[in-house]
Amino acid sequence: MSNLSKDLVFLVLKFLDEEGYKETAHSLERESGLYFDMNYFEEVVLGGKWDEAERYLSGFTKLDDNKYSTKIYFEIRKQHYFEALDKKCRTEALDVLLNDLQVFAKGDEELFKEITQLMTFDDIREHESLSTYRDTKSARKFMMKEIRRIIEANPIFGGRLEFPSVKGERLRRLINQSLNWQHMNCKDPHPNPSIDTLFIDHVCGPRGHILHSKSIKHNVKPCLTTSYQFPTCSVNSSPSTITQSPSCTGAVPLNATKNPATKVINDSDVLSNRMPFGTVDEVTSPISDPGQSQISELAISINCPSTVVRTLNEGSSPVSMDFHPVWLTVLLVGTCAGEIGLWDVSCSGKMVARNFSVWDLGACSMALKAALEKDSHVSVNRVLWSPDGFLFGVAYSKHIVQLFSYIGGDKLHQILEIDAHLGGVNDLAFSSPDGELLVITCGDDKTIKVWDVVSGNRYFTFEGHDAPVYSVCPHTKENIHFIFSTSVDGKIKVWLYDNLGERVDYDAPGLGCTKMVYSVDDQRLFSCGTSKGGESFFVEWDDNDGSFKRVYQGLGTNPLSAVQFDTSRKQLLVAGDDHMVKFWHMDNTRLLKTIDADGGLPANPHIRFNTDDTLLAVSSSGNQIKILANDNGLDFLHGCGNDSIDASGVESETSQKNGDPRNVAEVNSKSTGEASNRGKAWETIERPSQCQSLQLCADVKKNKISKLIYTNAGDAILALASNAIHLLWKWPKIDLNSCGTATTKVQPLLWQPSSGLQLMSNDLSSTNPEEAVPCFALSKNDSYLMSASGGMVSLFNVISFKTMRKVMASSPAATCLAFDPRDNNVVAIGMDDSTIMIYNARSDKVTSTLEGHTKRVTCLAFSTSMKALVSSGADAQIFVWNADEWKIQRSKTLQIPDGNKVRALSDSDTYVQFHKDQLHFLVVHKTHLATYEVNELGCVNKWVSDSSVPISHATFSCDSQTVYASFVDGTIGIFDASVLVLRCQIKPSAYLPADISYAVYPLVIAAHPQKPTQFAVGLSNGEVHVLEPLEPQRTWGILPMVKRNLENSVPAESEFWGLLV
Repeated sequence: MSNLSKDLVFLVLKFLDEEGYKETAHSLERESGLYFDMNYFEEVVLGGKWDEAERYLSGFTKLDDNKYSTKIYFEIRKQHYFEALDKKCRTEALDVLLNDLQVFAKGDEELFKEITQLMTFDDIREHESLSTYRDTKSARKFMMKEIRRIIEANPIFGGRLEFPSVKGERLRRLINQSLNWQHMNCKDPHPNPSIDTLFIDHVCGPRGHILHSKSIKHNVKPCLTTSYQFPTCSVNSSPSTITQSPSCTGAVPLNATKNPATKVINDSDVLSNRMPFGTVDEVTSPISDPGQSQISELAISINCPSTVVRTLNEGSSPVSMDFHPVWLTVLLVGTCAGEIGLWDVSCSGKMVARNFSVWDLGACSMALKAALEKDSHVSVNRVLWSPDGFLFGVAYSKHIVQLFSYIGGDKLHQILEIDAHLGGVNDLAFSSPDGELLVITCGDDKTIKVWDVVSGNRYFTFEGHDAPVYSVCPHTKENIHFIFSTSVDGKIKVWLYDNLGERVDYDAPGLGCTKMVYSVDDQRLFSCGTSKGGESFFVEWDDNDGSFKRVYQGLGTNPLSAVQFDTSRKQLLVAGDDHMVKFWHMDNTRLLKTIDADGGLPANPHIRFNTDDTLLAVSSSGNQIKILANDNGLDFLHGCGNDSIDASGVESETSQKNGDPRNVAEVNSKSTGEASNRGKAWETIERPSQCQSLQLCADVKKNKISKLIYTNAGDAILALASNAIHLLWKWPKIDLNSCGTATTKVQPLLWQPSSGLQLMSNDLSSTNPEEAVPCFALSKNDSYLMSASGGMVSLFNVISFKTMRKVMASSPAATCLAFDPRDNNVVAIGMDDSTIMIYNARSDKVTSTLEGHTKRVTCLAFSTSMKALVSSGADAQIFVWNADEWKIQRSKTLQIPDGNKVRALSDSDTYVQFHKDQLHFLVVHKTHLATYEVNELGCVNKWVSDSSVPISHATFSCDSQTVYASFVDGTIGIFDASVLVLRCQIKPSAYLPADISYAVYPLVIAAHPQKPTQFAVGLSNGEVHVLEPLEPQRTWGILPMVKRNLENSVPAESEFWGLLV
């Protein structure tokens, strides 16, 4: 096949893909053998369509072409065989064995015999090599990963895995060019010719014999601006007509079509099935907006924050602002002088101010040093909170990005400084594509970069823009993670988290500085940009095909600066334009409301909504920021103005000054509920009807539950009872629970292997079960369990329940265990004699012994990114160890609150758990809860139990936004993790039967690994209960309202006192 013929096939494939003829496209791929669509092949394999997978594969390679091809066919047929056996479909399995797998017997007869023997097993997992086989979905994913690797190594597929770089609608454009050429050569070209067919060349007939066609205004949808020119002669999908401008004379320019140059995307269904961004002639008319007449503009406008309630005086002009995602009145500000400030807008108080400085000049590039030496002035370009509010980033006008940690008080903690770009850093954004927090930056050097927020390692550098990059917008759709970037010349590109280059390249309206933002619910995409001539464009996109859904009206002209805008949860859009604040409803292109905020606004003021849209920050002249509020915002700020005790549970300034140690809960418990009293600051759940709970059934003799954990997959719960027996409950995949995840709506099954093995049990020789300290740790793939109950440490296969080995002598006993996340074969084992053993399961040796604690080690936690191990002990000490050299980095002794009623009790187990950001960790002591930062072991927040009821256990939720704590009176406390303030209190009567003994209480608590609102408790009577809110989308309790005062700000170590009543 000639090169031109191949190109034509690729153009046809591109056309079929754009038009949605997927099956036809894949048939052409197979028949031509020119392009192997890996994503389609993976979709077929993961869907278990084995015949279709082999049929598609056969268009490119046969089974016996080479060893790579043989391996591919073998893996597919082997998986089909395994699944048939796992489903107990013996007939299907035998058919696969004889008709599909027997062909491989010649190459490896022993392997074929071993595969045949599987027919005799009741469960294929009984075979040693398949003991870790979990489920069909996981097995297919693992197999596909291996097949992908083989295909990429197979020389037969060389040059067939990458689709050529083809601009969007290239075939249609070639046809348009041909029609233009034909029309140019007509003897009597008509102004508005009609094309009825492509089967013959176009020729304009005599003028006297044609009917005048409709005006161009009726044939082409309205354009955005006069700068967009539609093709003078073109073929559209409907109607199929040529449109010619009345002003066109002579030759028609071939480049008149302003179709975006879109590259093909092979990486996802979201971005590959259609051209991601459509042509300009698909723009929806801004005049015809269906349903807009039904919108009650009066009701909508009431939600607009329009009353100026606060004026903040900055030292220099504000250029970027962002409200805290949790604390509704905390505003982060960056200025043109390089200063960052944190304001509490409820009291107009500035809590923190920090001028620009380079933290480590010696580590900076020579380019940065030269730039600072030439001109030391640095301004802030962007400030932004991370989604959980624990971090914020600052992008500066010279090279630098700085990340700070802030969890309250008047101090900032320096986390990371990155010499990110040559020139200015124009924007930054946070993203978590694989659950790991990343920061994305863009700059004057025309690049976009992706960084790890903990180590500062650069993961990706995206190059392709021809001008400085103005903004970035990361997004996730259908589990596909991608990044929009816009440059100052109006180019928009889309990138995936890989090194394969841009996936989309097209023009923004106006070809100027444009910012793209998704709505708060991540469902709608908006952009606002300003051209070099000062004309602004505010549009909503259809992110499926790249067309415009709406073009919002009402923006003025200002060539000096770009329009700033924001979105709200209540379907509002707001922009700072023409010395005004302008509002739109998302579904209405007409301007809804305009306010001047009492005057004094710059031409394009910076604006920012707070999280619940009750407050709006607007930059003003004279280095000021005006805070606008709606009615709800006014009520909220009025509630914050009470100086007695706020709803967060923080001690009031008045009580601090008077030396009164009473806390909010204590005061409110004495309230009779009058309207003048603000009542408890948390929700109390006392009845079963107020939450969802499920007791897990187990017809097994057991004592109290000593340890409890969810599997990492979230489909099972594993418990260790004090009698050394392990209980594993798995949720079945049924109609009510198709995903098979843990839920309170379906009773799980107590898992027992079909091999007839007994439940996993620990060694109890030479041990008194009542005195033993049970412990266990589960590997990250849920396949292996290390466990001990005072005797030897056992290593179990969780799939088969087999005891793989027993290690360590029974004395001293193991008291806590933790797998190293970097290597499942490395386990840290805390001992009763205060030491920590580092055990390598592969070599069956103790490689290091760590000494530092003075009493038994009670808990161990690895950081997944900081190469650190944190240990806690009964001596109330915290140690941080270097996980490479196993040396002490730092240590701290917990401060037990004076006068605490439970302090006189015996030594207490202390537990530690890392926050999701890996920069902080939770400390649990029977007297208090606390969060510490790992770098300096500084206490950030603390909640102190002001009662005689000790804390039995506590854990972070999977998103680290909540702390679940259990108490020995049966109460469960649910805390806001950012400030350790009580949000919800669950009484025992809500989840325990009425006839149960009052002595029963939760000993351990575990959080679901994917559902932030689900947790489980293990009780002192051997029961396990799972709890969820009534509605899956609802959070537990009341969001705390944070209040601080400038003169008496809460110190960096914020200590809250609480009484569970």
